[in-house]
Amino acid sequence: MRAYNNDFIEHLKLHKNMSVSTLNSYNHDLIKFHNFIESIGINDYNQVSYAVLSDYLTLLQEEGLSNATISRNVASLRGFFTYLFSMRLIQMNPSENIKPRKCDTKLPVVMTIEEVERFLSQPNSTPKGIRDKAMLELLYATGIRASELIHLNFSDVNLALGFINCHSGKKERIIPLGQICIDSLRIYMTDIWDKMIKEKSENGVDPLFVNTRGKPMSRQGFWKLVKAYGQAAGIDKDITPHMLRHSFACHLIQNGADLKSVQEMMGHENIVSTQIYTKIQHSKLKEVYKSHHPRA
Repeated sequence: MRAYNNDFIEHLKLHKNMSVSTLNSYNHDLIKFHNFIESIGINDYNQVSYAVLSDYLTLLQEEGLSNATISRNVASLRGFFTYLFSMRLIQMNPSENIKPRKCDTKLPVVMTIEEVERFLSQPNSTPKGIRDKAMLELLYATGIRASELIHLNFSDVNLALGFINCHSGKKERIIPLGQICIDSLRIYMTDIWDKMIKEKSENGVDPLFVNTRGKPMSRQGFWKLVKAYGQAAGIDKDITPHMLRHSFACHLIQNGADLKSVQEMMGHENIVSTQIYTKIQHSKLKEVYKSHHPRA
């Protein structure tokens, strides 16, 4: 796939009046994107969908990149996939509908602790329910991204010491687990996983979470089950995996966690991305003040 990147840059050199600096920036953008899709198991540009591109742009926002840099990445990706499509190297162009986006200045929506408790209590005691319970508890206990969750391997979990090893591109981070999460994972990994996975790999690197057919859980499949449990819990919010991630961070800070620790667990490169959760806390304090202070 990297050969396509080089071909595209050569194409720009020959046919577009771009400066060396712009060409280097485009090349940097494509290398970073290539590393990202490799990290989530994609080895063919035909496998890149609009959803994958959208997830990648969200990741760039979380890293605290400027609007200008994100817009340039959009231009790089649109130009690249348009080139691949025109050369008939891919069957469809996933970048047609992606647009430059400004970093959202609105505060992220989070769940209350009571809503989280209600949400996490929805899975039943069937093998599928036990798997779902382990997935949801792990997502809320660690604040990892949905893409990171579904690409965890069985060997990434250390129940004895109570942590997971989360991979994000070429980086990895160690995130501790709470006891409730450990208990849910232990039941799934001990009693259910062997029965659900159809075929173990020869190198011992097996997906932690699999679907009912024994194959690795997909992003779409996980998204659907989160939506279903949100509706079953009767929560009047559009529950998404990312909302659980936001809730994890907000509840940690609400209970006294320091920003640096939350930044490390979230995998934010820039602490500015983490500071938004303190704004949520301040916003809630203002609401309480206005609602209860006699002179508000």
